Amino acid sequence: MTKRPVLVVLFDGVQSLDVTGPVEVFAGAAHFGPAGGAYPLRTASLDGEPVRTQSGLRLVADTSLADAEAPHTLLVPGGEGSLSPDPRLVDWLRVHAPRAERLVSVCTGALLLAGAGLLDGHRATTHWAFCGRLARDHPEVRVDPDPIFVRDGKLATSAGVTAGIDLALALVEEDLGREAALTVARHLVVFLRRPGNQAQFSAQLAAQTARRQPLRDLQQFITEHPAADLSVEALASRARLSPRHFARAFHAETGTTPGRYVDRVRLEHARRLLEETADGVQEVARASGYGTPEAMRRAFVKALGTPPAEYRRRFHAPLPTR
Repeated sequence: MTKRPVLVVLFDGVQSLDVTGPVEVFAGAAHFGPAGGAYPLRTASLDGEPVRTQSGLRLVADTSLADAEAPHTLLVPGGEGSLSPDPRLVDWLRVHAPRAERLVSVCTGALLLAGAGLLDGHRATTHWAFCGRLARDHPEVRVDPDPIFVRDGKLATSAGVTAGIDLALALVEEDLGREAALTVARHLVVFLRRPGNQAQFSAQLAAQTARRQPLRDLQQFITEHPAADLSVEALASRARLSPRHFARAFHAETGTTPGRYVDRVRLEHARRLLEETADGVQEVARASGYGTPEAMRRAFVKALGTPPAEYRRRFHAPLPTR
């Protein structure tokens, strides 16, 4: 059996869930799956001393970074301590991180990798609140603020907190197969169903909430009636505005156009039906406002890179048995 040692970097101010979430996934592959010992786990801090997480928990390191052997997978978590890191930590990453076969960051751990020059020329993501900072401070990094995780060669970066669990499950699936990852997910009581290109936000959260009550009501109407006529003209009429005035006001107050907002709502609705129901593709397309399966297929391929049938195959949650 191939062993893939995992080294987790610790530092004061680390986000505890960025550490424990992925660690439990990798450990679960040994405890719950057929691949015992597949991921030998070690933690390391700069001097081998315990660290205090941003929530106050104390984590004890196995060794110092100087004494740590090069791992297969180097996991760099985020947290407040990654925002103004010890320069020695960044220097260690710059020198030693490239020796790992796989570099993984969770949340603002991407800022540490970027600070060490390890994300230059690569596509990456981080917690939504820090994507702007990552792009501003490191313009050579191709920052994608939407996905919950991004793979680019040996690099894997993820969004905040629980996205680290999704990424770790994806890595287990890549290494050991879907059944192993499903077994771990079941024991951790999480769904193996969030693809990396799933947005960090729902459609409603991705857009700002409008200030004016009529536009807020309209956002709610779109969410609750994705199969309705949601053209600019129809929405403007419902808001009692001219189409041009409505389009300008909606964009000004939500940060997105009416068309993009409707597209997101419909895609989210269709994905939820594919994940959680046994409804046929034609029924899902109709209920989500696409009209035809072909229109829904084009939307899925454009946004997610996969057709609806394949999306359902990978992310459908088993229906409860009676």
